[in-house]
Amino acid sequence: MLTRRPRRNRKSAVIRDLVQETHIAPRDLIYPLFIMEGENQQTEIKSMPNIYRFTIDRALEEIAECVELGVQTFAPFPIVLDGLKDKYATESYHENSLYLRAIREIKQQFADICIVSDVAMDPYSSAGHDGIIENGKILNDETLEILARMAVAQAEAGADIVAPSDMMDGRVGYIRKELDDAGFTDVSIMAYTAKYASAFYGPFRDALDSAPRFGDKKTYQMNPANAREALIEAQLDFEEGADFMMVKPALPYLDVIRSLRDNFQTPIVAYNVSGEYAMIKAAAERGWIDGERAMYETLLSIKRAGADIVLTYFAKEFAQMYQNM
Repeated sequence: MLTRRPRRNRKSAVIRDLVQETHIAPRDLIYPLFIMEGENQQTEIKSMPNIYRFTIDRALEEIAECVELGVQTFAPFPIVLDGLKDKYATESYHENSLYLRAIREIKQQFADICIVSDVAMDPYSSAGHDGIIENGKILNDETLEILARMAVAQAEAGADIVAPSDMMDGRVGYIRKELDDAGFTDVSIMAYTAKYASAFYGPFRDALDSAPRFGDKKTYQMNPANAREALIEAQLDFEEGADFMMVKPALPYLDVIRSLRDNFQTPIVAYNVSGEYAMIKAAAERGWIDGERAMYETLLSIKRAGADIVLTYFAKEFAQMYQNM
């Protein structure tokens, strides 16, 4: 005779809801936004269906719609004109740059939302890399000053959380000191702690036109084969003052998300990246999968692995679905 029947806890929708272990809501999500120059324009990104580049005024409209749906946190990324890019990413901290103007205007109109700003040289770099380049080599320590200057400028513009995505050693501590010295002790740091040299970033680089002009990023982004190394990165970021720690991408690295969750008490963030989004969209458009169910299952799996927060291009779409759940 069977005394233990797990199916008893699956026999109705009500009971399944009672025993559901993992939950996700719009408030758990961060919505990335691509910002471009101009007025009253939005252009769809071909490799990311339903994701757009917005001028600032149209981005404000998009944010308003998302806020109504329950999304509270946004991560803007800038499309920088080629003529403004240089070796030292000087446009990144120029007071009237597109990015800083966007942050200021968003915060002026939506004081209560949270802005997570991107701290990295590659959108502004003429070489498309995340650090200063000399003789084909990415210079780590010399890059830190630029990253910190960028972070302080973003904090001045109104960013609530700065997110260094560059993977330079020591950048969290350097940025923390410069933020504190500038009086921004309340501005948080969301470290891209375990950012892998992944094949899943292609559509994002299309959106920003920020692909490396030569070589690759394997000397600073992590080897996809390595999991234990993520704990080294996490320990360093923790000791340097990171308030959040991120794993990027999410789906191929669920084990790394779980590892950070089991070893650190800081909030863990996972970036459900552009390639992961594009795969689901492409398969759904061909009728091979149910796109809405695949989206929900994907986000649940990331949360189940241990992420507290998911940065995802599905944020608005999920929030729309959530209203009917």
